[in-house]
Amino acid sequence: MISGLYQGQDGDTRLELRVDVDGARPTGRVSGDLFSVAGATTAYAGSFVVHAPAVLAEGGRTRVTGRGVFTFDAGAGEVSITLTAGSGTAKVAGRAYRVAFVSPYFRQVLLEQDAVAGTAPFTAYHTGALPGPAGSAPRELGVASAFAEAGVGLTLAEPGVIPVDGAGADLTWNDAELHHAMTQQFSRFGDAAAWRVWLLVATRHEGGYRGIMFDHNGAHQRQGAAVFHDTIKGDTPQARRAQLRTYVHELGHAFNLLHSWQKHLARPPQQLGPDGGFGDLSWMNYAHAYRPGGEAAYWAAFPFAFTDAELVHLRHGFFHDVAMGAHPFGTGAAEVEPFEPPVEDRSGLRLEVRAKEWFGFGEPVVVELKLSVTGGPRTTHGHLHPDTEFTQIAVTRPDGRTVSYRPMLRHCADSATEVRLDAANPALYRSAYIGHGRDGHYFQQPGEYHVRAQYAATDGSRIVSAPCLVRVRYPADADDHRVGELMLGEEQGTLFSLLGSDSPRLRGGNEAMDELIDRYGGHPLSVYARMVKGLNAERGFKALTADRRLVVRPPDAAEGVEQLTAVARESSAGGPLDNITLNMVLRRLARAQARRGDPERAEAVLDRMVAVFEDRGVGPIVLGRIRRQAEQAKAALARELATPRG
Repeated sequence: MISGLYQGQDGDTRLELRVDVDGARPTGRVSGDLFSVAGATTAYAGSFVVHAPAVLAEGGRTRVTGRGVFTFDAGAGEVSITLTAGSGTAKVAGRAYRVAFVSPYFRQVLLEQDAVAGTAPFTAYHTGALPGPAGSAPRELGVASAFAEAGVGLTLAEPGVIPVDGAGADLTWNDAELHHAMTQQFSRFGDAAAWRVWLLVATRHEGGYRGIMFDHNGAHQRQGAAVFHDTIKGDTPQARRAQLRTYVHELGHAFNLLHSWQKHLARPPQQLGPDGGFGDLSWMNYAHAYRPGGEAAYWAAFPFAFTDAELVHLRHGFFHDVAMGAHPFGTGAAEVEPFEPPVEDRSGLRLEVRAKEWFGFGEPVVVELKLSVTGGPRTTHGHLHPDTEFTQIAVTRPDGRTVSYRPMLRHCADSATEVRLDAANPALYRSAYIGHGRDGHYFQQPGEYHVRAQYAATDGSRIVSAPCLVRVRYPADADDHRVGELMLGEEQGTLFSLLGSDSPRLRGGNEAMDELIDRYGGHPLSVYARMVKGLNAERGFKALTADRRLVVRPPDAAEGVEQLTAVARESSAGGPLDNITLNMVLRRLARAQARRGDPERAEAVLDRMVAVFEDRGVGPIVLGRIRRQAEQAKAALARELATPRG
């Protein structure tokens, strides 16, 4: 067998060569990365792949030849490799390299894993413990061995345990805390492409997710992920099997692997598998979303492997398309064609995108998504928010260019949440802030934008909305212009995405919010700064210190009440917040009042919430939901107040 990783050097150029023509699941390819060496520094120079090489074995010598696809101008592009007993020569782009076998793994990646005290990181699952496909050999499988089977050597650094300071601390994580955790704790986090990734074993996420990939806006993404122990814990074979899939799935995103049903959104677009990708037997699919047959059918047929196309990416994708910290998730460019409505739609579902008539310059753009039935009852999943990526958003800018909205942090909604839409429950609503994401601000220029959405239903149907017109006003005066500038910074956009943060990396954004409140407190858009500051204060914040301890900043109920009361007052009087966001603000204000020791005012806020939306003229079905939310919030606050805190 000759497949594996080879290395060689010719003068100031180093070659990492991957030969993949025999052995376990060969893809029939040869690829490589070239690096320029200058003194004690090494820089990436380019990559190539030969998709269908000719292989000729004569005695103990093997010759592999073919035309390569290069990331740079390589002239004729012929690649020729001759190997004998673990060494040989490789001719690439006009240069000849003496190469030697280095590893059976095509790529070597360092995994740094930290766990919050009280969690139990996953170790291994025996694939024969539960029934599976007949052709899948039973074996003990952990995260490293799962990637080893894909040809990736995953080396685990010494695991770290993060102690928690403060008895009775709230260990429910939000996106802002996770964003801060990786930038603070990952010892190898950096502004460069490298084969390293961080995994945090946390307790639980406020959204109930099983896992999440940290996918920052900016140039250096895909460096870390988290899994949530309280959601996936368990010692049964079913629990361990699901834990293995969650760990591998989230780390797969760090290698720039999209969900199975999203591969057509990559740049360049990839071909979808069966049933629009939902039929893929892959780590990157969701068990509950598998078609046909759902979770039971998935596990009965899943061989605990990546698909052939995913193997090609992991082993032979160009360096910047795979290495962490290189190309953004989805391989860089976000430019796409607007979603094309189907020529025939018998799904029985309608998707609408709605927005208010005008947005101010710099105002956070929030749209409302509505999924409704057009005929008889339908059952589908409830993951309508674009952060879960069952729903995609396309934004056509005033210059005619169309880009995808890409959330800063991606939530893997790896659970079935069935919703029945019928006469009693005709529609599902979500509010989505789409003004800022991994590519920065999407609406930073005044003008007319067109926003279109696409929802992937449980049965695989792709429901496409009509375009929604979003208009951004020109600033009317100098104050408008300055307020817009204070809102449009990158750190401010991140704070809006995270609904606030204590992270020192976002200090400049928080200072801009403070300036907006202090100097322009009477401006209509100041309500957004107050909202971000109030929501962040009200919920507390977990921070990882330099000595690897988890310190919990308790909720600042007084600050939360002050800021959120102002938000509620302005919005109830016709301020800029949409209904769904205002609903959330009022419930959080009630929680802040209760935590400040005033349960009567908390109940009064929830009662006023119902009255506010009744005055706004919402429909009877929606008003009924709001009444139920108010009663549920009262019950939850009563339970929280009755629970002793350490």
